[in-house]
Amino acid sequence: MNKLLMEENDRLQKQVSHLVYENGYMKQQLHSASGTTTDNSCESVVMSGQPQQQQNPTPQHPQRDANNPAGLLAIAEEALAEFLSKATGTAVDWVQMIGMKPGPDSIGIVAVSRNCSGVAARACGLVSLEPTKVAEILKDRPSWFRDCRCLDVLSAIPTGSGGTIELIYMQTYAPTTLAAARDFWTLRYTTSLEDGSLVMCERSLTTSTGGPAGPPNTSFVRAEMLPSGYLIRPCEGGGSIIHIVDHVDLDVWSVPEVLRPLYESSKILAQKMTIAALRHIRQIAQETSGEIQYGGGRQPAVLRTFSQRLCRGFNDAVNGFADDGWSLMSSDGVEDVTIMINSSPNKFLGSQYGTSMFSTFGGGVLCAKASMLLQNVPPALLVRFLREHRSEWADYGVDAYSAACLKASPYAVPCARPGGFPGSQVILPLAHTVEHEEFLEVVRLEGHAFSPEDVALARDMYLLQLCSGVDENAIGACAQLVFAPIDESFADDAPLLPSGFRVIPLDPKSDGPAATRTLDLASTLEVGAGGARPDGEADLNGYNLRSVLTIAFQFTFENHLRDNVAAMARQYVRSVVGSVQRVAMAISPSRLSSHMGPKSLPGSPEALTLARWICRSYRIHTGGELFRVDSQAGDAILKQLWHHSDAILCCSVKTNASPVFTFANQAGLDMLETTLVALQDIMLDKILDEAGRKILCSEFSKIMQQGFAYLPAGICVSSMGRPVSYEQAVAWKVLNDDDSNHCLAFMFINWSFV
Repeated sequence: MNKLLMEENDRLQKQVSHLVYENGYMKQQLHSASGTTTDNSCESVVMSGQPQQQQNPTPQHPQRDANNPAGLLAIAEEALAEFLSKATGTAVDWVQMIGMKPGPDSIGIVAVSRNCSGVAARACGLVSLEPTKVAEILKDRPSWFRDCRCLDVLSAIPTGSGGTIELIYMQTYAPTTLAAARDFWTLRYTTSLEDGSLVMCERSLTTSTGGPAGPPNTSFVRAEMLPSGYLIRPCEGGGSIIHIVDHVDLDVWSVPEVLRPLYESSKILAQKMTIAALRHIRQIAQETSGEIQYGGGRQPAVLRTFSQRLCRGFNDAVNGFADDGWSLMSSDGVEDVTIMINSSPNKFLGSQYGTSMFSTFGGGVLCAKASMLLQNVPPALLVRFLREHRSEWADYGVDAYSAACLKASPYAVPCARPGGFPGSQVILPLAHTVEHEEFLEVVRLEGHAFSPEDVALARDMYLLQLCSGVDENAIGACAQLVFAPIDESFADDAPLLPSGFRVIPLDPKSDGPAATRTLDLASTLEVGAGGARPDGEADLNGYNLRSVLTIAFQFTFENHLRDNVAAMARQYVRSVVGSVQRVAMAISPSRLSSHMGPKSLPGSPEALTLARWICRSYRIHTGGELFRVDSQAGDAILKQLWHHSDAILCCSVKTNASPVFTFANQAGLDMLETTLVALQDIMLDKILDEAGRKILCSEFSKIMQQGFAYLPAGICVSSMGRPVSYEQAVAWKVLNDDDSNHCLAFMFINWSFV
């Protein structure tokens, strides 16, 4: 593939030079006194007999308008030449994007811009589809570009040799609740080159390019697409080589300062558009060839539609456009949570909601949303935790209310009870994309009834859930967890009302004195009081220090209960925000200086430091290694400790109180059947049986003197009362950097439920 792509690059460099020469010649002909040209290779036939072009040799082209095909073709040809010089040349200063998966499974070669106007990304890859099919897929931008709200072709003009010029109006969603959405007014030019390659290039029509003005829209900020597009070359023996260039200027100055990195990051553009396009084509190629087999009897296209509908519904909730029927509800005086209502949801939810979800009282949809800054938490790690440990943040009563809304008559609004019901979740996979960067699944929430009035809540509930961006090595990827209640029938056209979380990394390049300011709206929710990094301080772990978390939850309501539902939603989102902050603190890897990012609980080290102490102390006391660290990355120790197959737990050592657990890895949490937050309520002597307590008492002085002790096989008990057997246990003292006792660590080897 590499050899093929290098040959392709050489060939295209020559072709670009030729096209630039031809473009110059064409311009000269356009502005000369002659009314016709003989340059057949550039479709100049269309331009004959347009004398009004001749009087204007300046780059401002006021005469170009929709009624002047020659003027539009001149813009199109300029865009084509500029696009090709970016796709295959050095018109933009490209740097290879790090973190892309190498090897035969790689989707292609991806590069991002450095120091150019706007942000740009390009990719080159090989797919097993014919060029016309590839072009058809790429033109259907809403199917693969998740931020695309709508794309309207307002006019299409054929050119001389089978090409087409289209005028396009596109609206995109804003990624957060804190800045306006963007729209684009562009010209798209589709044509064939002499070597049989298919090319689609696109650029914005502005006052400087000339051409007709686009539709005005006060809800959007007009962004500019600089010459971008797709070059699709057929391969011998089938398939295509695709070159993609995306180059946009998102009008960064209209965005709050702390959010600007989102709009200045070519890596985020690469993930959202460039790589997304290549992945989508590759996905369809594999589905077409039958390489992907899905269970559950669903067609791949149906599962893809579910993913699109979840994303779209969540984007609609985050943006709350007035033309969808959304309006702002008055607040309770604290501006941390925004409540919007939509009393005409059929307009965007589909007619199937009309009968099942809204009673004769009339009603609508309510959305409670908030955005906040997080520091020192990798987006992928946070979203993975939220997915795997739903009970840490979700309230079972609220889930039950959402599920009941699918029935004909929802029951009374619950109080979002502290702690909710401890319902466990079972995740049933449905589908995933080729590189597992996105997966669709059904989550079964198992019901429990603890009192007669709770029997209504005691049935199992189901969520359709989409999780994406959980690969920590994907630079600039947005991590997202979106879910919607479904009933047991789960029809292909099931109504979906998505809620969820989105975490987007803020590129650290803007960290400086200005970046210490927080978002006005989110400042009350910000995790930690830390500001920017001190000058010269390194970003140890290769991920960004700051990210923006956006939360949106949607609920249906009946009109007479609207205020109750709004109060419940506001309280619930605030409680979820609090839970997410606690989780963020618990999983935040350490940094070089203590003032940055969230402070941990008083007297407890941050997770990475603790992991280092646990491993170092084990080595000092036993002479062995707890595990081998392959990676030099700063958080490699924490990752290996977290994923270790044996249960590793830490508990406090206080002379006047029973030892309480302070930390456990994933296996430890599984063994105790608990969560990181609830762990701190569990005491060591409560999990050991009588024999285990006696052995620990007899060995305790040995542990304190020698630093460690091996304990024989035995039985302990989980927090749910289930017996757990283990083959051996090791206990050792964990020393801090001053060699003082910090805590006791236990490792239960080869444990299993009896």
